[in-house]
Amino acid sequence: MRQHGSRSPARLNPDEAFAQALQRARKQREMSQEVLGFESGYHRTYISLLERGKMNPSLRTILSIAAALKMPAAQLVRDVEQLLGSPWRRESA
Repeated sequence: MRQHGSRSPARLNPDEAFAQALQRARKQREMSQEVLGFESGYHRTYISLLERGKMNPSLRTILSIAAALKMPAAQLVRDVEQLLGSPWRRESA
């Protein structure tokens, strides 16, 4: 039984985890959103939306962004899975 006032940390959803992983990877490479957008073929505002978890990237987007970051797409997805903390499954409606 949970005590009053105690809260478990909120789990990230996949969009939020991708946002964090993308921003972390971009900053580690000291790239601006504008440069990443140019290198990946997307507009800077779209990169911003991804980094805020407001957009859900397609597989093509993930592959293009990973290439621009000079990292395997699998590593970017692995970083997302690690941030999620456990296997993620879509919940039934």
